[in-house]
Amino acid sequence: MASRVLDIDYERYFKEIWAHTPLRVKGKVTQVIGLVMEVSGLRPTIGEYCLVEVEGQKEPLGAEVVGFRQGKSLLMPLGSLRGIGPGCGVVATGKPFYIKLSPELQGKVLDGLGRPILGGETGKGLTYSVENQPPNPLERRPIEEVMVTGVRAIDCLLTCGQGQRIGIFSGSGVGKSTLLGMIARFSAAEVSVIALVGERGREVMDFINNDLGPEGLKRSVVVVSTSDRPALERVKAAHVATAVAEYFRDRGRRVILMMDSVTRYAMALREIGLAIGEPPATKGYTPSVFAALPRLLERSGTSASGSITGFYTVLVDGDDFNEPIADAVRGILDGHIVLSRKLAARNHFPAIDVLESTSRLMPYLVPLEHREHAGRVTELLAAYRDNEDLINIGAYVKGSNPGVDRAIAYRERIEQFLRQDLSQSVSWEESMQAFASLFAAEGPK
Repeated sequence: MASRVLDIDYERYFKEIWAHTPLRVKGKVTQVIGLVMEVSGLRPTIGEYCLVEVEGQKEPLGAEVVGFRQGKSLLMPLGSLRGIGPGCGVVATGKPFYIKLSPELQGKVLDGLGRPILGGETGKGLTYSVENQPPNPLERRPIEEVMVTGVRAIDCLLTCGQGQRIGIFSGSGVGKSTLLGMIARFSAAEVSVIALVGERGREVMDFINNDLGPEGLKRSVVVVSTSDRPALERVKAAHVATAVAEYFRDRGRRVILMMDSVTRYAMALREIGLAIGEPPATKGYTPSVFAALPRLLERSGTSASGSITGFYTVLVDGDDFNEPIADAVRGILDGHIVLSRKLAARNHFPAIDVLESTSRLMPYLVPLEHREHAGRVTELLAAYRDNEDLINIGAYVKGSNPGVDRAIAYRERIEQFLRQDLSQSVSWEESMQAFASLFAAEGPK
């Protein structure tokens, strides 16, 4: 009997199959130790977003896969573990954590997971992953334009470029948040994205109302994850803020990303690493912390379409500027601004220690005359600092060293130039004019 070829439309059947939602395998919580849930019955991947059924709650708890142990998946929650018990169902979504982004984000305050908590809904937008790859280094545009911050000491002596990444290093209570607020209000950026990672709850509204102000908030997106939030949410807050900055950069905008602070981001990573059994390395920080820092910090900078100028604060422990996180971050970024507790105690604000600070791109951004003026200021400041003890006790004899004589003569003038009221915005033209006139008057020879 001759075989008969059946005329079957296989393509139509395949379309029907793919149109239906596939069967989802549900795992179960078997154990909770500290911050980590052990789940059996799933085969997810690292970074996959999962939903956990919580007793007595309609909404499931979000969690992320952070590791594996003896055939079980280790999940870290993006919320409270209260209500989680043995046997709670877990469903893997098959996707990483993502957020919705739109131009209506400006003027809004988001939580660490990208949900609006002040300023209303963000409207419909594009779906963005919060953990993206940095731009290809061969596709980054060179940094050639100055990013005007409106802070005279930075613009004149530590000039930053559009797409540069700068660290702000200081101990607690020296004025990091205040300086960030000044940059957010006064800079020439079109969009400011501010991440408050691990901040005290009391300081959030203080920063928004006082340091940022209504005008600053209008062109800003603030992402907040306070110190009481789960460690994974604090980590996500840094990635959410960076993703928001990337979204605006991809649309050709000049963006400033300010993160306060990278240290608390690293501490949250340390919590996660220790919870899943990773051995500590330096000062309790796990090796994965030092691998995660460059992946986060390299995401800012220039791309083919726009730029993200990054200002990252680093909270140095005990004013030790060589502690592990400060040392690692300083090696990644394109410069650093050091805030001095000694200057702050003398009511010198912003308390920028010019001699300890540097901008690696400044020589390529400003003309020769500007560089010479900046070098002259730092030479005078260094000469005064080297002989400050002798000057203060009256042991220095005028005329012993012409360089020190000039440093003493210009000391007050330079100090006044470096000081700036917190509410005072100084344009680039005003800064350059004041800088040029700093040595216009004849000083001692």
